[in-house]
Amino acid sequence: MLLEKLKESTYTVVLTGAGMSTESGLPDFRSSDGLWEKEDPSRIASTDALNRNIEKFFEFYRHRVLGLQECKPHAGHDILAKWEKTGIIKSVITQNVDGFHTEAGSKNVAELHGTLQKVHCHSCGKEYDSDKYVNKQYQCDCGGKLRPSVVLFGEMLPENALLRATEESKKADLFIVLGSSLTVTPANQFPLIAKQNGAYLAIVNMEPTDLDIYADETIHGRKIGELLEELDEGLVTQK
Repeated sequence: MLLEKLKESTYTVVLTGAGMSTESGLPDFRSSDGLWEKEDPSRIASTDALNRNIEKFFEFYRHRVLGLQECKPHAGHDILAKWEKTGIIKSVITQNVDGFHTEAGSKNVAELHGTLQKVHCHSCGKEYDSDKYVNKQYQCDCGGKLRPSVVLFGEMLPENALLRATEESKKADLFIVLGSSLTVTPANQFPLIAKQNGAYLAIVNMEPTDLDIYADETIHGRKIGELLEELDEGLVTQK
């Protein structure tokens, strides 16, 4: 059914969550090889830590950036980028901070929680590549502290990304969720916004979600990359 809807749709929007990232081999936020077993990431990855526990903050995020560099976008990211280029989908909304959608070539991406691919000065806002953290360079040219361009605990989500995500959800006639448990607000509101505006809602996730009752179609227990490859093949053969 999803293949047929993809063919018929004139405005498809995709929301991706953690399940999209883990297929690239990225470690879970709280695992990191057990390095943070006795630490609470929500305290280290916070505005408070940036101001009061800066060494731990730098160490935590350097570890995350290094982990990111060991992974890369998978086939699913590449297919979504190709689909955007060919007009099959219009945009991607993502809860992930790996930046893999952009790296794979997607242009219209609303990054709800920012990206680990960049860092910026907490004082003047100047942006740098995240290699600064790899090289343990944590200071801006102006003398300010460099921080990852992600949303920290204690911060609001970026207004521009939220507005884009809301507008795209309203326009969608097909809304596909890929690898999100849909437990976090406001990301779990976008499928409902799309549904309320008449979209066909498809939810793809390893486990059932609380929003499955609102979905027109649910797919569980499937790897996202493999499913997208199958759909892509179906689109090619039926052209």
